[in-house]
Amino acid sequence: MRTAIFGDIHANLEALEAVMADAESQGVTDYVCLGDVVGYNADPVACLNRIREMNCPTVKGNHDMDASEDHPLDSMNPVAAAALRWTREQLDDEQRLWLKRLRMVRQISDFTVVHSTLDQPVHWNYVTNRFDAMSNFSYQFTQLCFHGHTHVPRVYVRTDKVREVPAESIAIEPDAKYFINAGSVGQPRDGDPRACYAIFDHESNLVVFRRVEYDIATTQKKILAAGLPEMLAERIAEGR
Repeated sequence: MRTAIFGDIHANLEALEAVMADAESQGVTDYVCLGDVVGYNADPVACLNRIREMNCPTVKGNHDMDASEDHPLDSMNPVAAAALRWTREQLDDEQRLWLKRLRMVRQISDFTVVHSTLDQPVHWNYVTNRFDAMSNFSYQFTQLCFHGHTHVPRVYVRTDKVREVPAESIAIEPDAKYFINAGSVGQPRDGDPRACYAIFDHESNLVVFRRVEYDIATTQKKILAAGLPEMLAERIAEGR
């Protein structure tokens, strides 16, 4: 069994399709989505439909929540808020209801998934270092937990202490717990513009990160044609 763990798609259809094609080429048998299907980019409906067609376990991201509700966005980053207002206009009531009904946390076979953190998932806290990760482990009852939200692939390991290890090929050790950020499909922020996701091989107990080229120029053209902020088109080419 090989599971593709992916999230932070952010309405980037070109990146999503490239990741799905790569996952198939890698012999993936199962798929799990870490949320933020919508937001920022110009294909929220197409990406939402693609995830729903896959019928894969999916957890709710903060942009999924904001797109599915009607609360004010005034306190949000202006660029993100502008994209969310536009996204709300693209989604129909049934699509917004599907997003609203997504669960915050799910256990999938022998691992857990959440968009942000297990300790306070509805607060959308960011885990950017091992100190942020420490409180999460107290709420983690499976050996592995996959998350997203920061758009940066990271791996935190707890043995006698919590440490960060490179997000590359991770051999799962029996006496350790792992809190793993699978990176972002649609808006990477680690300086590498390629789409990012992870594959968990259940038999070999190995987690491998994958980077996938996609048609960034087409995604940029769609962003600009939709009237979304120009910065959103610029940043995906820079991976920031």
